[in-house]
Amino acid sequence: MAFTPELAEIRFGCGLSPVLPAKNSAEEILQHLAGPDHMAVAHPIDSSDSLLPYLSELNALRRKRRKAQGTDAYEALNKTYKAMRKYERATWTRWFSQVILRHSQTNDGFRERLALFWADHFTALGKGGLRRQMNAPYVETAIRPHLTGRFAELLISAVTHPLMLSYLDQNRSVGPGSRAAQRTRKPKGLNENLAREVLELHTLGVDGPYSQQDVRQLAELFTGLSSNLKKGFLFRPDMAEPGYETILGKQYGGDPARLTQIYAVLQDLAVHPATADHVARKLVVHFVEDSPDPELVDHVAARFRNTGGDLGQVYAALLEHPAAWVPELRNVKPPLDFVASACRALAVHPEKLHGTSPQNVVRKLIKPMTMMGQKWEHPLGPDGWPEEDDAWITPQSLAARIRWAMLAPQRLVDRLPIPETFAMTSLGPFATGPVLFAAGAAETHSEAIGLVLSSPAFQRR
Repeated sequence: MAFTPELAEIRFGCGLSPVLPAKNSAEEILQHLAGPDHMAVAHPIDSSDSLLPYLSELNALRRKRRKAQGTDAYEALNKTYKAMRKYERATWTRWFSQVILRHSQTNDGFRERLALFWADHFTALGKGGLRRQMNAPYVETAIRPHLTGRFAELLISAVTHPLMLSYLDQNRSVGPGSRAAQRTRKPKGLNENLAREVLELHTLGVDGPYSQQDVRQLAELFTGLSSNLKKGFLFRPDMAEPGYETILGKQYGGDPARLTQIYAVLQDLAVHPATADHVARKLVVHFVEDSPDPELVDHVAARFRNTGGDLGQVYAALLEHPAAWVPELRNVKPPLDFVASACRALAVHPEKLHGTSPQNVVRKLIKPMTMMGQKWEHPLGPDGWPEEDDAWITPQSLAARIRWAMLAPQRLVDRLPIPETFAMTSLGPFATGPVLFAAGAAETHSEAIGLVLSSPAFQRR
């Protein structure tokens, strides 16, 4: 079991491309990852900070429009409001197109895969209203810049982002002994959502060494973390629970340095041995197989512990272990990865996505992905999308994959490739005899390309 360029592109990258070279070593993959983020520049997505003024303006307009109902001013306000919402929907589809283009155009596929992995690990969604537009900017701002730093930096960035605070109802969490609680007869009360997910999903794991009391104490420590559409992240001392809290046997808190103490507990959780085990197993399951080799998991976890969560070193440990290079493709691609890798294999020109209407992007890509079981930016809960292969290969989702594979290529490229050549360039050594025979025996080019994309070899990584 050793490194091969084709396997590296399929398992740890965005798939094979007829125009982009495969990496020749794990070191080359890591060198690209440590370098500039070229795709973020070539196919930009707005940051959270740049989006806030627009959302604040839209929110103010919505209030004015509501108050103006039944007056002469309403029609003009409503026209402006509808135009802004139309622009908002167009921007949403443009961001999706940018994600697909990054995957299909990159020489740094491991970065794109890691961005998806960590965005899923730190799932945060806009639950309603204007915050629904913050999902892609959240990933761009809170996740992507920290892919190669220390896990603690990534954890703090994600957990304190306004979208995460809103998604897990931290904005409404009030310390029972806080000034805010004392001045109202019906305080909102303490909310444990963020504290529980930080311990259960983001750091120690569902079977980690924490108790309900640790959840409660961490929730009290987190009080004061808040956000709004105008300013983004806020710390509100009036909502913070006074005094000290004890989490995993260590004391945190104190009013003068409350926010510093919140960062301190996150830093401690980030380097906990249980966090190393939890993150290592998730990485191996995501990139290699659902039932991972224990030695590989232990190797990655040990590197995490020994480096204090240096993610660059953690990835190196993953790529250097022989068990990461089992030759069989054992993981099913989720719909987004399947669609993006198909666009990469077909060498779809950027103008086919940039130069088309938002409605076409929805019709050609987003709706088919939904039929395959993955509605973009809509995982069912804070634990993100499932990793289990069975979740992605159901009769309905498989039928949707085959239907898209048969119809989409001729809509995405002006000229379809030669089927046998396409099979070799998209599958490499995984282009088995039956796949090549099917591609050669198909009645039309579009059917042949569809058969290659529908093959188990292309569906897996």
